[in-house]
Amino acid sequence: MILRKDRWWLQPLVTGLGLLAFVVYGVWTAFRGDFYFAHHYLSPFYSPCFVSSCPPAETWGPAGSIGTVSPALLVLIFPMGFRVTCYYYRKTYYRSFWASPPACAVADVGSTTPGGVRSRYSGETRFPLIWQNVHRYFWYAAFIFAGILTYDAVEAFRFGGGWGMGLGSLIFVVNAVLIWSYTLGCHACRHLCGGGLRKFSKAPARYAIWRKVVTPLNAHHQLFAWLSLIWIAWTDFYVYLVATGTIHDPRFF
Repeated sequence: MILRKDRWWLQPLVTGLGLLAFVVYGVWTAFRGDFYFAHHYLSPFYSPCFVSSCPPAETWGPAGSIGTVSPALLVLIFPMGFRVTCYYYRKTYYRSFWASPPACAVADVGSTTPGGVRSRYSGETRFPLIWQNVHRYFWYAAFIFAGILTYDAVEAFRFGGGWGMGLGSLIFVVNAVLIWSYTLGCHACRHLCGGGLRKFSKAPARYAIWRKVVTPLNAHHQLFAWLSLIWIAWTDFYVYLVATGTIHDPRFF
């Protein structure tokens, strides 16, 4: 096996540190349990808000009686499940955290075979990694959550008894756009739109969505995976800064 002489370790190191930083931030904001609402800005980590500790104006339905647990601990199960099982994120944490493989043409850490792979390697064909196949089902939940975050973006233009626009309003709009770009560019969505067809001519609507929307987004899936991840954390942190009074949300009108 040819040993690479370049800095192959740089990319898995950087991506690993990026994912680790988001995990640390996500744990902190999920267990924080407060300062996630300001004006009509509801942190995406806490949306939909359906526990009794939620602000009355933002509580979803009768489920608001579910105790005082941090709503983020209940909400994050679905979008987190979608991202953890995502094809791109699998490659990322397989290389960064598991070092299996750490890079192209680089042996697995702990490999004992000439080919550089671990003994008894079975990929995602056996338990527990075979559960990665639930990704296609998590996509439906992610689609619903993208709609909810779009609703939150609209609500971000509501101030008091009227409508307006602040810096936070624009941040929420960008967040919704990036979430939709990542969700619709998913490989599972591409298969849903274009898979199982013998002739595209028999399904012109599905073909148009597959060709003009989903496939172009899929070509940049890695980019939207990172942008949406970073921006959703920034959106939450912005709400936190406004809620704690650290900064003032600029109003444009």
